[in-house]
Parts: sequence; C-alpha cells; structure tokens
Amino acid sequence: MSKPTRKCIIPLMLAIALVLVGCTSNPSSTDTSTLSGSFKIIGSNTVTPLSSVWSENFMRANPKVSIAVSGPGSGVGIAALIDGTTDICQSSRLITPKEIEQAKAKGVNPYEIQVASDALAIIVNPANPVSDLTIEQLSAIYTNKITNWKELGGKDAPIVVLARDTNSGTHVFFKEHVVQMYGLPPADKTLEYGNKVLFLPSTEAGISQVASNPNAVFYAGLGYVNNKVKTIAVKKTASDRAVKPSVDSALDGTYPISRPLLYYTNGVPTGVIKAYIEYCLSKEGQKLVLEAGFVPVAK
Repeated sequence: MSKPTRKCIIPLMLAIALVLVGCTSNPSSTDTSTLSGSFKIIGSNTVTPLSSVWSENFMRANPKVSIAVSGPGSGVGIAALIDGTTDICQSSRLITPKEIEQAKAKGVNPYEIQVASDALAIIVNPANPVSDLTIEQLSAIYTNKITNWKELGGKDAPIVVLARDTNSGTHVFFKEHVVQMYGLPPADKTLEYGNKVLFLPSTEAGISQVASNPNAVFYAGLGYVNNKVKTIAVKKTASDRAVKPSVDSALDGTYPISRPLLYYTNGVPTGVIKAYIEYCLSKEGQKLVLEAGFVPVAK
C-alpha cells in the first residue's frame, strides 16, 4: 500500500514558510463578496478559539457564508473527516498512518495544512513554589513515579495530576513527547499515563481546577493561559536552560514542548473552503493568531 504524500506540513520551526507555498501559492483573486456556501469545522478543543474568531470574521465579510465550529477533540475531528461528516478537521496532532489508511479506504484523501503553532504550557497554581521541571520529571509526574511536590523542591503535598481525555490531540501529543520522552535518551514508547491521572473533557476545565487547587498540575495550549495560573519553565534535559512557554520561545525553537496546529481537508481545498483557509493564513488571519496567544506561521 502506497503511503500518502504530506503536501503541506513542515516540521515545526523548520522552514515553516514553505507551508504557505505548499498551501497557498498563487492564491486566487476570488471576489470574496460573491462567496456563498456552508461548511463544518470539527476537532481540536485547542484550535477552536482560532477557528471561531477566523470564522466570525470571515462570515462578517461574506454574509452568504455559514461556518459551524465545534471542538470535541482532534480524534473526533479526524474520525469525522474519515466518515465524511466534516469539511475541515482541526487538529493539534498529526493524523496517524492508520487513520490515513482508514480514510483512503473510504475514498477520503487527507490534505494537511499548518495554520498556526502552539507552545504547550505546563501550569500550576500561583501558590506552588516549583518554577522549573525537566521533561523526565514531567514524565515521572504523569506516570505517577513522582507523587509528592517535595520530591521536586516544593511543599510536602500530593501532586494532583490533570490531563486531557483520550479524544484530545493534546492528550496524544503530550503522551508521545513528554510522558514517553520522544527524542530523548530515556525515551520509552511503552510508558502510559498513570492510573492516578485525572482526565478532563476540556482545557478550560483544567485551567479552572489548577486555579483553585495549589497542588494541581496540567498542560494547556498557550492561548488558554491566564493570570490565575502559573507557567513552569521547562528543561529538555537537566543540563539545559529552563525556558518559559511564549510566542518567542516557540518561534525560535527554544521551548521544548511546541507543536503545529493543523487543518485537514478531503483533498486540496477548493471554492469557499479554499478562500477561508487563505484568509486564515493571510496577514490579517495570522495577526489574530498572535492576539489569541498562539504562534503565527512564520513568514
């Protein structure tokens, strides 16, 4: 079975500008005032704030266009793309080879477009004195090998470990890159979330629990972080410099937990969907990415 060709995704922070070439080279000169039609965007809870603001602005400029956005999770969005029940899947993780195979079996050809990037922030309550952690320490927390904050220089208190549910692309990304320590010497693909980890249906729920619980820890897309929680600086290894999540540290690659935010369509987008995605990748659309606290596609 031949493997699908990834036409638009470029590894994060490496020649990202090529994404625009692959997805929007020679953009059409469509008169957007004549655009009409409706389509659905389903998937990532992380990407939902971006899709919502993009959609609202696009519909305001194009009154004959209707866009419905929902964010039950990347896995749900990918399943909807495979089943033909969404026009755009929004995802905070890459589609897997198995999912591509399932899609092709149903006549669906997933086409991948990077629309933004994200720094996945580790957050704790502001009362927590711990200020930095390594990837290996985070793995130990989320596999329940470390269960008390005093083991990390904090207070003598049990760690309340919060994570996204299994429908979430963030859940999958964090498991692969942090829990299993992808790309590091101690990497272990057999590692799973510990049985004491509490799985939550949304990022908002995790933010709320951390804000009210001095012993909680959670991970969240940078755009969701507010002043009720504290971000932890992360070290790739114990000998590396601790780096706080930010737009700048995601763009320059120094923050070790960064990822692309993606749209998937069935084949190369055309018509009103193509015009919408071109808007998302435009100067105006990418300015909204920055305003929402996420990381624009570098140009």
